[in-house]
Amino acid sequence: MSQLEHIEAIETRLWSAADNLRANSNYASNEYFLPVMGLVFLRHAYSRYLTVKSKIEPTLPSRGSKTRALTKEDFSQQSAIYLRPKAQFDYLVSLPDSADRAKAIIEAMESIEKDYDNLRGILPKTEYQELDNQVLGQLLRTLNPEELKTVKGDVFGRIYEYFLTQFADQKAHDAGEFFTPISLVSLIAHVLDPERGTVLDPACGSGGMFVQSARIV
Repeated sequence: MSQLEHIEAIETRLWSAADNLRANSNYASNEYFLPVMGLVFLRHAYSRYLTVKSKIEPTLPSRGSKTRALTKEDFSQQSAIYLRPKAQFDYLVSLPDSADRAKAIIEAMESIEKDYDNLRGILPKTEYQELDNQVLGQLLRTLNPEELKTVKGDVFGRIYEYFLTQFADQKAHDAGEFFTPISLVSLIAHVLDPERGTVLDPACGSGGMFVQSARIV
């Protein structure tokens, strides 16, 4: 199986598991959309955090037996989000059934918004209070399979786009209301023929135009 086929298989399995969980829990797609995409964001941020952490730690200056602690700036320089311990995905996955998972996820989102002003008020939070605690636990585990920890490439960007496509197909909203189809985004990006430098998308939604532009340049 090629790398692309492997990623496509992961996308399909993750969506199938998440959608079956939604159907069995009697949630409408529009109730499920933001919570799921918020967790995909957290999982992506955590994967990037671990990658950058492993790259930075060996280079940290030491004095005697003490090594300088990692900082938010270390991660910003590598285009990654610094995650405090309780905002890390493995912590959320490890929570027992007796824990209030919605509260923990909301606090994780608030922690990120506190550290990054440009994300303040943007990340989903109150939506998690509408989901059952057991459903949240299963959803967290669904988005954290072992194979995601080893697969290479822009797997989370692809998973994000794939989930958006599936939600659009379910008509949670009108298909073009919150998500422009990937085929159209790709066409627009190729027509614009972006060059290296700064790209402005004044109508940015899911960031698909930036993803396609990055692939071209």
